[in-house]
Amino acid sequence: MLRRRIGGPSGPEVSALCLGTLPFGSTVDERTSFAILDRFVEAGGNLIDTSNNYVFWLPGSTGDESETTVGRWLADRHLREEVVISTKFGGRPTVPGSGLETAEGLSAPVVRKAAQESLRRLGTDRIDLYWSHIEDRTVSLEETLGALNALVSEGHVGVLGASNHPAWRVEQARAVAQVNGWASYSCVQQRYSYLQPRFDVALPEASHVHVTPEVLDYVGSEPDLTLMAYSTLLFGAYTRDDKPLSAAYDHPGTAPRLAVLREVASELDATPSQVVLAWLLHGTPPVIPIAGVSSVGQLDELLAAVDLRLEPEQRERLDRA
Repeated sequence: MLRRRIGGPSGPEVSALCLGTLPFGSTVDERTSFAILDRFVEAGGNLIDTSNNYVFWLPGSTGDESETTVGRWLADRHLREEVVISTKFGGRPTVPGSGLETAEGLSAPVVRKAAQESLRRLGTDRIDLYWSHIEDRTVSLEETLGALNALVSEGHVGVLGASNHPAWRVEQARAVAQVNGWASYSCVQQRYSYLQPRFDVALPEASHVHVTPEVLDYVGSEPDLTLMAYSTLLFGAYTRDDKPLSAAYDHPGTAPRLAVLREVASELDATPSQVVLAWLLHGTPPVIPIAGVSSVGQLDELLAAVDLRLEPEQRERLDRA
């Protein structure tokens, strides 16, 4: 599989497609989760994304499920050195049954405790890519980054990332890290897909922060910054009638883009989902899509997108629509 280096020239080399494991151990049972992980690695994938709060919002779930399932797979398959583990902290509720209103946040004690708990659930001694999952403006950047730098210095964490942070906040954090000689955020994770939402209408997922032209310009101008994208396939809305688009996508620009997407997919004998991923993978700047699936068959479809190449004219049509 195509490889990219994240976090600058000294960062790890990862697969251009990242496997998202949000439903593993909950709506996707362990046997199926293991089969998907096996197939991903067999196909050359090595970047696996999880979080310490997936999926706390489902009845009966705690947020342990995804990390624990990935950890059991790592132990069973003995593949820790073959994969790059990406996980997050900060968005785990502190009150069982509550939502992000009680999120743990980004204080120094949380940084330390959350990392220790993720390491235990994953059954490893290091997190290769560690994300601040949400913003927490009640805590200074110095406190959060100082605690994260300590984890890096101790060898428990490799690369640092900021998820759901606006570009200006990431730049502030990077400036703080530079002044103090600390490890810095070198990865950004936001929501991004081919269809673009209205920014005056809230997304149903209130915690999601969407990529803007400013973010693309920022990442493209910083050689050590990598952009990863979640919700890339809009929960199946490109191909499934039972997965309608939210109100944020109800605007005059959606229909023309969908029409061109389907035209290009037909020309390439590809699915719309494959074209969306190819559009992200080979754009400027290139994006590492996080692809979530619930079956090996779905994964095989998305893996084919890595080798899909858009002709310049096709890309121009997609961009112009």
